Parts: sequence; C-alpha cells; structure tokens
Amino acid sequence: MLPLWGAIGGLAWFALRHNVDQSVVAGSVVAIGLISNAFAWLLGVIALVPVIGPIIVKVLSAGFIWLLNALGYLVSYIAIRRGYSKDVLTYRGLTVALIIGIVIGFVIGRLV
Repeated sequence: MLPLWGAIGGLAWFALRHNVDQSVVAGSVVAIGLISNAFAWLLGVIALVPVIGPIIVKVLSAGFIWLLNALGYLVSYIAIRRGYSKDVLTYRGLTVALIIGIVIGFVIGRLV
C-alpha cells in the first residue's frame, strides 16, 4: 500500500501543479482510496503506534464525529446559498476546533 499512497500523493501533486480542478483531484483521491482500501490500511498503520494509535483510530471511526462533520457541511451549504459566506468560515473554523478538542479530550481521558 505504501507505493499506492506514494502514487496517489504524486499524482495529486502533479494534477494540482498543472491547474486541474481541485474537486476533480479530491474526488479521484477518494475514489481510488475507497476502491483500493488505502484508507483502511492507513488507519491500520496509525493503529500500530503504541498506546495512542488505537485510541486515535477509535475516535476517527466514531459515528458522532462523522455526524458532526456532515451536519457542518449541510449548514455551510445552506448558509453559503443565503449569502453568509464570511460567517461560514468562522463556523467551519469553530467546528474544526470542536472536533480537534473532542479528539484531544478523548485521548487524554483514555490515557489518564
């Protein structure tokens, strides 16, 4: 899988350097990653890190985090359609900060 991740990264870098649309590059990376199970392998590599790795994998696979992120995208879409694009940046920043805080809190809580 390591050569596959190298190829994905290299092709994404090459495409972005040659001004290919970012959404096309992101969609291609997601499609290749899902078809080849590259994301599952990457989570397995993270889980190999002693003590903290399995905790990070558990948090990243928690349904609450996925639900919170999906809700953020939905609200962002609606707000951008209504003309609140500046507020969306603030909201998404707060959402990312909340998710990072939840992850850090969960990891510290499991270690203590």
